[in-house]
Amino acid sequence: MNNRTLFIIIAHVIHVVLCSNPKLNFREKEKEILDQILGPGRYDARIRPSGVNGTGDGPTLVYINFFLRSISKIDDYKMEYSVQLTFREQWLDERLKFNDYGERLKYLTLTQANRVWMPDLFFSNEKEGHFHDIIMPNVYIRIYPDGSVLYSIRISLTLSCPMNLKLYPLDRQICSLRMASYGWTTADLVFLWKEVDPVQVVKNLHLPRFTLEKFLTDYCNSKTNTGEYSCLKVDLLFKREFSYYLIQIYIPCCMLVIVSWVSFWLDQGAVPARVSLGVTTLLTMATQTSGINASLPPVSYTKAIDVWTGVCLTFVFGALLEFALVNYASRSDMHRENMKKQRRQCELEHAASMDATSDLMDSDSNATFAMPLVRHPGDPLSMEKVRQCEIHMQPARPNCCRSWLSKFPTRSKRIDVISRITFPLVFALFNVIYWSTYLFREEAEES
Repeated sequence: MNNRTLFIIIAHVIHVVLCSNPKLNFREKEKEILDQILGPGRYDARIRPSGVNGTGDGPTLVYINFFLRSISKIDDYKMEYSVQLTFREQWLDERLKFNDYGERLKYLTLTQANRVWMPDLFFSNEKEGHFHDIIMPNVYIRIYPDGSVLYSIRISLTLSCPMNLKLYPLDRQICSLRMASYGWTTADLVFLWKEVDPVQVVKNLHLPRFTLEKFLTDYCNSKTNTGEYSCLKVDLLFKREFSYYLIQIYIPCCMLVIVSWVSFWLDQGAVPARVSLGVTTLLTMATQTSGINASLPPVSYTKAIDVWTGVCLTFVFGALLEFALVNYASRSDMHRENMKKQRRQCELEHAASMDATSDLMDSDSNATFAMPLVRHPGDPLSMEKVRQCEIHMQPARPNCCRSWLSKFPTRSKRIDVISRITFPLVFALFNVIYWSTYLFREEAEES
């Protein structure tokens, strides 16, 4: 057997082996291709890829998209929110082209990002962040036959979110996620949103006190002294769930205000009960207000919740002041009762003097002699006292409200009765104004 025949036999055997186990062949080919395109002296990760159509003077285009996995918290006090997402970048590096062997080798996979050139992207509004490396680092790089590179990584971020709390808790907040180039200017590197589904959100995203209504993608290029830098942003619109605050804040405050009105129905002499009720509701309302303010940042403007708690606290304090007024009026009623007794005595004395005068005029024909007896300085009933009694005896003008209030004998009782009507009516009017004002403002801001 000559050498030519032996070579043909060996080639045939190799062909049979490769065809019978093509997967093993292509796994070995991956190593060969990686060594070929990333070997020493063949690829320099410090040099950015060429621009569009291989022009070296054009910027490298990097397409961005991410998958929002979860939003763990939205902190009103620190004005920040935490997210976990799968972040992806894709760009073209023609230095990484390779033979796909008839589309049988779809892509190559790397786990070390430092072996290829990477965009210098950073999150400009990031406060904290970390990668995930359980069980293995959650990162991979795919290199496609045409030189396209896909970089994917799972990260958790805590991002700042400046909030406007004027309508709290009837507000909507816009929290942004900003991504920009740190060192490469737009002449060298440009970030673009992926045309199809640039942002994906996990289904059934659950937030404790918010609802993600929608999101918007946009560009936010920034100019500094060192040049213009490419920037992308996505705005997440969150609507605050009002049911939590209705149960935890608004209904308890209404109940405290209504409980403070119970003192209007207690007896005026029940001083310990009315004082205890007023002070207890006032302290409870103050504690509720302090707890609400403790969970919010100190801001220079008035929030919707401040108006609500302030008015409720005013109503509770007003109920306590109402009892102080009733207590003062009850003492005044006692003084008026004494004055009434004196007036009755004046009426009796006036009637007795008139009877005595009439008797004297009938018994004596000399009227000029009888009159000095009535005006005598030693007489207990002088003319001045008679005039005062006549003034007290003048009837008041008829009035429907006065006639209704006349059913209640004392001023203190009248104050309680008026408070029973006035306080609920004013509080109901406040509710109408409050809810119509802030709900309309919310709809106006939304539109």
